[in-house]
Amino acid sequence: MTQSNIDFLNLVEKYDAPLYVYDSQKIADNYNRFYNAFEVPKLKVHYACKALTNLSILRLFHSLGSGLDCVSIQEIKMGMMAGFKPEDIIFTPNNISEEEYDLAVKLGVRINVDNFEMLEYFGATYPGLPLCVRINPHMMGGGNRKISVGHIGSKFGISIHQLPLLETIVKSFNIKVVGVHVHTGSDILDSDIFIKAAKIILGVVDKFDDVEYVDFGSGFKVAYKPGGLHTDISEFGKEFSQTFNAYCEERGKELELKFEPGKYMVSNAGYFLVRANVIKQTTATTFVGVDSGMNHLIRPMFYDAHHEISNLSNPEGKKKIYSVVGYICETDTFGADRQLNEVRKDDILMFENAGAYCFAMSSNYNSRYRPAEVMIHNGQDHLIRKRETFDDLLVNQVDPKLF
Repeated sequence: MTQSNIDFLNLVEKYDAPLYVYDSQKIADNYNRFYNAFEVPKLKVHYACKALTNLSILRLFHSLGSGLDCVSIQEIKMGMMAGFKPEDIIFTPNNISEEEYDLAVKLGVRINVDNFEMLEYFGATYPGLPLCVRINPHMMGGGNRKISVGHIGSKFGISIHQLPLLETIVKSFNIKVVGVHVHTGSDILDSDIFIKAAKIILGVVDKFDDVEYVDFGSGFKVAYKPGGLHTDISEFGKEFSQTFNAYCEERGKELELKFEPGKYMVSNAGYFLVRANVIKQTTATTFVGVDSGMNHLIRPMFYDAHHEISNLSNPEGKKKIYSVVGYICETDTFGADRQLNEVRKDDILMFENAGAYCFAMSSNYNSRYRPAEVMIHNGQDHLIRKRETFDDLLVNQVDPKLF
């Protein structure tokens, strides 16, 4: 894992802490590496913007030629503000109302449906509207069950075992199925998972004459530790392209191949900077208490996720063992028993791999402010989100003076 040539301490001096920092060049490199890994006639990469939805990040992906994968109307609207055309946006929600789907239809985006009730609704309400269907292949893929979404107990997708019923509904309502979608989970290391899913899903494609594209979602594993395991995109792209091209050649079709990477695109391009408030020695542990918490970075508590932590202020200090904890009034641990250069009060610590599902999952829990965000672009730092203030906590509250 390599750090960008960014003066992080200067950024804290300028913008204060806690602070999220994103490197646009790393994002561009990730996108180009991914795109160039595949050798197929037609390929479209849609950035899964739920990973990081800042408008400047979306504009960056638009400039790279990416499409967008959205899971809410709000994400669609932000994507269109960033310049994405409706036809370059795939809407893949889960358990939403007809009203939200209606809005998506009006906006003109591509729609992905993952249950029979909504499929019938579209067939009756919007006859002839091109649709994509999401299939659950009943495969356990992903780093853990919380991020595996293609297994038999998952709420996502139409079961592969319900294919006969899917065919019946499509035929009965004369639904135009132009896309078939699958997503098995996140942090998938073994490319065989994708190959097996491909063989299942391409069997589904055979059932519908109007299919124009096949969307294999994402889930590629990124390294969270030096030398950590990760998906070899170059090797995967070569192997997967062969499987996909062979299918298209056999069937005499030229389908478009789609992927929806989110974490792969932005994870290693993000850094989170915090300040040490307290060094607290107990009988068993030395704690570093910082000016942040799981309200800003919930992944370690939610997913048991690992983020590398380093002391930027004292890089030559003697190595000691610390547990880095937050200021939230819950068990709030960023990293237990970590070996860090000696940490002193007011030292600046940096968390790596803070680009995906970090700020995006932040909150105002304990009435804390969410941090600022900065993008480094062409060697210059740019503020892309202001730090919240007390007024932001009250902006939508209404005081009817009841007491």
